Amino acid sequence: MVSVLDISAMLLVLSALFGWLNHRLIRLPHATGLLVMGLLSSLVLVGIEALFPGELIYDELARALRQIDFTKVVMDGMLAFLLFAGAINLNVRLLRSRAWQIAFLALVGTVISTAVVGFLFWWAAGLIGLAVPLAWALVFGALISPTDPVAVLNVLKNVEVPDAVQIEMQGEALFNDGVGVVLFTLLIGFATGMGGDDFTIASAFERLAVEAGGGIALGLVAGYVAYRAMRAIDDFPVEVLITLALVAGTYALAQRLDLSGPLAVVAAGIVVGDLAPRRAMSDRTQGYVSSLWTLVDEVLNSVLFLLIGLEVVILRFDGTTTLLALAAVPLVLFARLVAVSTPVLLFRWTGALSARNIPFLTWAGVRGGISVALALSLPDGPAKSPILAATYAVVLFTIVVQGLTLGAVARRTLARPPAD
Repeated sequence: MVSVLDISAMLLVLSALFGWLNHRLIRLPHATGLLVMGLLSSLVLVGIEALFPGELIYDELARALRQIDFTKVVMDGMLAFLLFAGAINLNVRLLRSRAWQIAFLALVGTVISTAVVGFLFWWAAGLIGLAVPLAWALVFGALISPTDPVAVLNVLKNVEVPDAVQIEMQGEALFNDGVGVVLFTLLIGFATGMGGDDFTIASAFERLAVEAGGGIALGLVAGYVAYRAMRAIDDFPVEVLITLALVAGTYALAQRLDLSGPLAVVAAGIVVGDLAPRRAMSDRTQGYVSSLWTLVDEVLNSVLFLLIGLEVVILRFDGTTTLLALAAVPLVLFARLVAVSTPVLLFRWTGALSARNIPFLTWAGVRGGISVALALSLPDGPAKSPILAATYAVVLFTIVVQGLTLGAVARRTLARPPAD
């Protein structure tokens, strides 16, 4: 039996080794480089296993990876800390100035994309000859539609975009994650029949409002309480500990109350990130808090992206499933185009949104570990294999292809603010 320490050691050693090799030889952005190297290593091991069945190194790695519950590691472990690390650094002034655009993309855009992806995926599966019920196709739409905050924030580190567009992308990614998880939960209940006869569109939106709104309210309250506690003292070890407790406690409480944990943590991070540096933290404390959350972000990102690449070792798909997975990439891109175009078409008279930004916002719809975690959490059944294959195809394409070319798309398409 491989222990937790063995698994942790393996992931950290591989992250450090691949990170060093990427920095010295390949020079891709750090997290993307880890994903690519993990993926290539997985494909090499799969090839070795095909040529030499029972090869020890393949069996040992596959056994270790099967012991990792990817869904629990991401959704109940890494996600809360990664979301807080992103939210605490948001520019709240810019966030307020683009609030309605972010709200529309995060809520309405996610719902639109879920519907478009679901119907197109169901139609494509039928053409290929796979029986994927419409309800399960909509589940795929829900888990793949939200842009992944971890992946988006990582990509933005390497792309220069105007502040207004950057805050829209950051805000959308941080908030639509919570919306997508709630939608996914609702549609899973409908697809498996757990929703019962009482399930209606109105009840689904009512539950979405309660979970999302309740999560945000809980996060605002928890964040303000943490801020007041930090303001009452000047002791950086305790204040650093308060931020860690805030993340873990808020996320755990939200889950207990059936509220959105991701949205609660994001709201708490925004409150602390806005108020504490100005009114509660000394310069010394700010330095320690900033360093801690930068380190948390970098280390967890490294392990997460490596895990995404390595998981291919234990995933096997047939030819028909792979064909549907490849077809899912343009379908998801088209749905993203529809989602980001809608607010521009509906609110052109405001002048707040530019049609020139649509290609960039479409290409910037990066998916990541959250989509993979949700796909892996699906109950076993005929629909799981094609959905999981399609999820992996979209995630790998968006992180590697879209992520690496996003800078070029930004330079060619984005509307630049007028010079002062």
